[in-house]
Amino acid sequence: ASPFITMAGYPGGIPSGVVTAQPVQFPPHNPANIQVPPSGGPMPGQPGGAAVPDSYFTESKKGEVNELRNLLRNFATERDPQRKRDIIKKVIAYMTLGIDVSRLFTEMMLAIETRDLVIKKMVYLYLCNYAYSHPELAQMCTNTLQKDCGNEDPMVRGLALRSLCSLNLPQMVEYISEPLRRALSDHHAYVRKTGVMGILKLYYLDKESFEQCNFVDILYDMLRDVDSSVVANTITVLNEIMSKSPNGGMAINRAIMLHLLNRIHEFSEFDLVQVLELIPRYIPANAEEGFQIMNLLDPVLRTSSSSAVLATVRAFLSIVDQIAGDEKEEMKQQVVARVKAPLITLVASGSSELQFVLLKQIEQLVNLCPGAFDDEFRQFYIRYHEPAHVKYLKVEILPLLANPDTAPDIVAELAEMVNSSDTTLSRLSVRSLASIVVRDTGGPGCAESIAQKMVEMLDLNIQHVQSEAATALTLMIRKHDELKPVAAPSLARTLKYVQEPSGKASIIFLLGECGDIVQDAPYALEKLIDNYDNLKDPVVKHNLLNATMKLFFQRPPEVQRMLGRLLHKATDDVSSQDLHDRALLYYRLLRSGADPKTVVAPVIQTHTRIPHVFSEDDDKKVKAELMEEFNTLATIYGKGSVNFIHPDFQVVYKKQPPEHPLDDSAAVDAVSHVPVAPQEMPQPNVPSQPVEAAPHPTENISSSADAMVGDLLGFDGPAAPSPAPAAPRAAPAAISLAAGVSMTGEEYQAKWGAISDSDSLVGFVPLRSVPSGTTVVEQALAAVNIFTMASGELPGELKFFLYCQEASSGSVVLIQSNIGKGDAEPSMILTIKVSGGQGQNQAIVDHLTQVIQGALG
Repeated sequence: ASPFITMAGYPGGIPSGVVTAQPVQFPPHNPANIQVPPSGGPMPGQPGGAAVPDSYFTESKKGEVNELRNLLRNFATERDPQRKRDIIKKVIAYMTLGIDVSRLFTEMMLAIETRDLVIKKMVYLYLCNYAYSHPELAQMCTNTLQKDCGNEDPMVRGLALRSLCSLNLPQMVEYISEPLRRALSDHHAYVRKTGVMGILKLYYLDKESFEQCNFVDILYDMLRDVDSSVVANTITVLNEIMSKSPNGGMAINRAIMLHLLNRIHEFSEFDLVQVLELIPRYIPANAEEGFQIMNLLDPVLRTSSSSAVLATVRAFLSIVDQIAGDEKEEMKQQVVARVKAPLITLVASGSSELQFVLLKQIEQLVNLCPGAFDDEFRQFYIRYHEPAHVKYLKVEILPLLANPDTAPDIVAELAEMVNSSDTTLSRLSVRSLASIVVRDTGGPGCAESIAQKMVEMLDLNIQHVQSEAATALTLMIRKHDELKPVAAPSLARTLKYVQEPSGKASIIFLLGECGDIVQDAPYALEKLIDNYDNLKDPVVKHNLLNATMKLFFQRPPEVQRMLGRLLHKATDDVSSQDLHDRALLYYRLLRSGADPKTVVAPVIQTHTRIPHVFSEDDDKKVKAELMEEFNTLATIYGKGSVNFIHPDFQVVYKKQPPEHPLDDSAAVDAVSHVPVAPQEMPQPNVPSQPVEAAPHPTENISSSADAMVGDLLGFDGPAAPSPAPAAPRAAPAAISLAAGVSMTGEEYQAKWGAISDSDSLVGFVPLRSVPSGTTVVEQALAAVNIFTMASGELPGELKFFLYCQEASSGSVVLIQSNIGKGDAEPSMILTIKVSGGQGQNQAIVDHLTQVIQGALG
């Protein structure tokens, strides 16, 4: 019989994944080492013997890769499209399983010449996978990828560009830059956003080439792209590229924020988060602008995206910190009240993982504004189908929602959870009950009711419940010593049954505190002293020593001898240095003859009432730090990001822009261009038309902001009174512009780069309509001595590079401007840099704004 197993009779044929091999014919083996000439011929190895063929050492089985090679060689002649896909899929499947199929590189390269997008995508995946491990093979596909970057199909162009940038080989940098530049000006949005992400890959591949290509300026221009997904990708790339800059991310100014806020309704839920995360880094020009931005973001709270809602909450809280004065706490209460309903809805409708994250954020908001979620306490009751981590977190939040009205229901709910079969949930329930008493938020009679429940738990025959109840009573009596009569009767009895060290230590502590009430206290402790050698836990020994000292000053005759025995044993105990030192301290105090009332008693006093929170629970500083990192992993972990992020990857965000600090001097006319939500995003108490560019006098801004506090985000408060009409501002001093000024492109670029971006100024010119082309704008501006260095018409905007010179001072003014084609309210945004302005920069900008507005009508 053959020693090989045959698969011919396997039911259903050979199963997939089973490798079959041809039997290998081994040479005959003679155990007796007797040389037998085959068929009477000469002996092998002797002269005239047959030579062993080289193919003998070659594996003759038909392997998977060889089979795939044969299939790929016939790929071009295969007419069934589905059959072609299946062949490539099999290659990708083997690659995914870890089988080395790099030997098929040449055949896969030939398969790329197809119109089937699915096959192209799989071949591109194959190329990127083996490019880094086989760089010599990756260079073979460079020409093909570059050719596909110019394909007529935008999906092919995008896929080819993504694959080209994903090869991750330094020698490919020279082949990447030019396709990237072409992609950024492609007419299809998919290619442009792929190009933006390719810039980030080039940045990590070769930072020197990245800087030489000046891609940062190009990316800032891409923020004006007509497609919102391109803009979102641009924000992501800029933030990552500039994460180590002084700003901790992309530099933002008022022009950028206004542009993004004007288009906020265009972004998808995922892209919207990128814009919302910029708002906490933005400093509003004044309170009025901050309120209008909050009203603009209010519709986002109605989305089903939890990330967008949480990002909006963080934006609201950040704006309140920037614009609020004495009413900061009141405004935070209003903000939390506004976001409460969306957050509760998301918690009830999300997955368990999402629930946990939202609950952690809600816990932080409850600590920020106590009482804000109290009326929704039933939403935090646990449900039987919820996972354990969600149940635990809900039980920790419930005590924070207790007030005189809600405490009875919350206490009853927590008391039911004590009997849960989940020991961790049962322990947390007992701790939460004690937390209500320690926080003193349950109202009259609540502390006594919970203390009585704890005493009942001491009599339960459940070890972990007894232990937690004893620990809880310890905390409650430290806070409310009037609860001692409630807890005292059962202490001596309970000490016999509690086994857990923490529970035993708590009962011993309570016996020392209630020694004047519990008659059997000395005798209960004496049994432990006599059994001291069998006590292993140092915490139990510590509490036994302290409690015995307290009882000695309350009942000296009964405790004197047992205290002596305990001090003798404790001073000889070497298992705990702290215990040894404490026992030695007590012994020397007693031997010194010090007055018990003035020296010894304060060391072991029993009637100590803590008026506020325990020092170990006072974490206000930590909570304030966590609020600065709201909606991040810091909230989930309960500690600052510096504790779990390596210093090399930490990003410190900086509030921007610094050019309009929150003072009265910058408040004038600051809100004249703040956008409002479009018509399809209704919002309360916000005019449906854009804010007019009327002047806003300084003296009326603070009063207007105060009036809006009561009506923040549409809470139906008193309407803000209309500000009294103010005298119009004086027109800026007339500045004449020199005629016949000329400048080369190199000079323009050198002057622009010599002036820091932080010194640039932003202007805004409203237009009656979008100009028909760049020529119309150039001719109109040239008539007023503002000349054009370069201009261009992009799919979504008109872009201009302008310059002029002030006649009297000789200051050169450089302007980069754009006019959006699709804006509901046509406008021209100016970014202006003045060379040699000598403090008159703002006056020059004001004058230029009027001149350009007059020229363009």
